Amino acid sequence: MRNLILTFLVLSTITSCGQKKQDRITLGKDYANEELKSALTDTIKHNLINNSTRIIKDSLTATTIAETVLFNLYGKTNIIKQQPYEINHINNYWVLNGTLPKGTLGGTFLIIIDDRNSRIIRITHGK
Repeated sequence: MRNLILTFLVLSTITSCGQKKQDRITLGKDYANEELKSALTDTIKHNLINNSTRIIKDSLTATTIAETVLFNLYGKTNIIKQQPYEINHINNYWVLNGTLPKGTLGGTFLIIIDDRNSRIIRITHGK
């Protein structure tokens, strides 16, 4: 009995790790298109984003969102060089900007993100 249970656990682990997309039920692009249309016309229906609930609740999440966008725009190496970032939460907005070592010239990024809907209000980079 013990061997049977062990065999079952091993087989279920092996088969669950080997799942591929064709083994999954997908809803398709037509479904995605209908959901997009619905979301654009009825912003209240089943929507966590209500412009009053904070969905970006901490600086780590704000930084992750900012870096994802900034790395694509300005390059990961450039943005990482601007660490540590200056991060402020002001009136439902995360304001993040890069820093430079004292005595150096150059510009840094600035990104402002609404904590209620993840909307990026501004992105810029000084020279």
